[in-house]
Amino acid sequence: MDFRSNSLHDSDSPFNCLLFDLDDTLYYSEVGIGGGIKRNIDEFLIEKCGFPENKASTLRTELFKKYGSTLAGLRVLGYDIDADDYHSYVHGKLPYDLITPDQQLRNLLLSINQRKIIFTNSDRSHAIKCLKRLGIEDCFEQIICFETMNPNLHKATRPDEIPVVLKPSMEAMKIALDVADVDPPRTLFLDDNVKNVTAGKALGLRTVLVGKTVKIKEADYALENIKNLAQVVPEIWASKSDGGDQRINRTRSEMDLILTATSVGA
Repeated sequence: MDFRSNSLHDSDSPFNCLLFDLDDTLYYSEVGIGGGIKRNIDEFLIEKCGFPENKASTLRTELFKKYGSTLAGLRVLGYDIDADDYHSYVHGKLPYDLITPDQQLRNLLLSINQRKIIFTNSDRSHAIKCLKRLGIEDCFEQIICFETMNPNLHKATRPDEIPVVLKPSMEAMKIALDVADVDPPRTLFLDDNVKNVTAGKALGLRTVLVGKTVKIKEADYALENIKNLAQVVPEIWASKSDGGDQRINRTRSEMDLILTATSVGA
């Protein structure tokens, strides 16, 4: 199906595409995934790179702050780390079974007729595993991920020759917008990271800061939980031709029914 030509995305709709971050946006990594990733990165730094055990956690934090990820920082520092090997190690031992199917989230996503795309810094394998565990892998048209933003990384003759590209860099954001083929003012970008939201706003996206109740200036909306989306951004389900505020008020009550339903057909 060509989602962009679907009549549901007519010119009156305020949004014709939604870009979703994955970790800590569609689910909270507090279930055990976030902590597992940190532990596995620390082990990688110790076992594969030879850093002292008492320095690994601090180094991981510093590399993330300065370069956007541990992998990116290690390659800048000259460590010849293969991205696939790194992701296999860091994600290979994660307790994915702690992520359980979320029918309420699935109902919400299925009620959105616009294009829906995942935009994550994670590798494709991790993204697919998380989406499958949540039971929402069929709710998205496309996954924009590490491999999308770094297609030529394997061609580097030395580790610092081709830098790793990730959110919130402008290059990463532009790649995503180009690959998704979206119109920024009519695209809603949902992310839990303030820097990512700021980058999206700089490129003209409408932005939602997820996991917060207080809005920052770069965010058009603040959303404590993704499941509050209908209450905070009811315009997704409304269009100008549907009667404006009257339609939005109906949308809120309609979404309450959708979200409390026990099942929805795909």
